[in-house]
Amino acid sequence: MSTVDPVLRLEDVWKSFGDHDVLQGIDLDVAPGEVVALIGASGSGKSTLLRTVNLLEPIDDGRIWLSGADISDPRVDADAVRARVGVVFQQYNLFPHLTVKDNITLALRHVHKYSKSRADAAATALLERVGLAEKAGEHPDRLSGGQQQRVAIARAVATSPDLLLLDEITSALDPELVGDVLDLVRALADDGMTIVMATHEMAFARDVADQVVFLDGGRILEAGTPAQVFGAPREERTRAFLARFTA
Repeated sequence: MSTVDPVLRLEDVWKSFGDHDVLQGIDLDVAPGEVVALIGASGSGKSTLLRTVNLLEPIDDGRIWLSGADISDPRVDADAVRARVGVVFQQYNLFPHLTVKDNITLALRHVHKYSKSRADAAATALLERVGLAEKAGEHPDRLSGGQQQRVAIARAVATSPDLLLLDEITSALDPELVGDVLDLVRALADDGMTIVMATHEMAFARDVADQVVFLDGGRILEAGTPAQVFGAPREERTRAFLARFTA
C-alpha cells in the first residue's frame, strides 16, 4: 500500500441524471505522477466521472479530494479548483476569435496573474514543445484537428496543474492525426504529469497507463495494472469488452 497521499481521491461517488444512475459508488485513488486510463463502452460513465472531478457536474453522494482538500464540499470555490486542474475535451474548445498564443496565455494572465511578457514566454516555450511555434499568430480555424488538440493540451498544462483530465481527446480526429496527440500525452506522462484519461485507444492505455480502470454501467468493474487488466482480466464483462479490440 502506497504511503504517498493521492493527488485525486474519489470515495463512494454517485451521480444520477433523473432516474438514471450514471456513477454508482465510484472509489478511485490517483497517485502523484500516475497515469490512469478509464476504459469502457460509451455511456459507461467515463466522461461524467471526469466532469465531476472538474466540478462541471455536482455529485449526489460521496466525496472527492484534490491534493488533500475536499472539493465536493458545496461551499468550495469551484473556480479555484478548476485553476488547479487542466482539462482537454474531444472538441478542442479553443476560442475561435483568439490566436493560438492568446488561447494559451488567457488563463495565465487573467487567472494566474502572469505579466504579459511572462505569459508570452510560457506560451512560446509550450508551442515549441508541441511543435507548433510557427502557428502562434494563427487562429484555430487555420489549424488541423490534431494541431488544435495539441494547442488545447498546451493550454491545459500551461498553468502547471495538479491534475490533467483528458476526455476522449482523439475520438474526433482523423486516424493519421491521432499519433501526434498521443505522443504528446506520452511525453507529459514521462515528465511526471498526473493524468486521468478516458480513452478508446487500448494500445496506448496498455503501453502508457500505470492503472487501467474498466467502467461498466457506472461502476468500476475492474481496475489494475495494464498487464493484469489486458493480460488476465478477472471479469467476463472486461474480457468481452476487450475482445472487441483484439485483431
